[in-house]
Amino acid sequence: MTIDRAVMMFAGFMVLVSLALGLYVSVWWFLLTVFVGLNLMQASVTGFCPAAIAFKKLGIKPGTAFD
Repeated sequence: MTIDRAVMMFAGFMVLVSLALGLYVSVWWFLLTVFVGLNLMQASVTGFCPAAIAFKKLGIKPGTAFD
């Protein structure tokens, strides 16, 4: 698995977790979905992604997602 794919999987996981928490715990958890979406848009424009930095430090190899 590459960093690109790990970031996409992590973002998808966080969206699904926040949806479940929003439905069963509190609607305030939907703000996590908003944060994930805004972070994805910010990363696509600036190239800065905190999750990618964390995955790189964990030793996941870099790559391109759609080659």
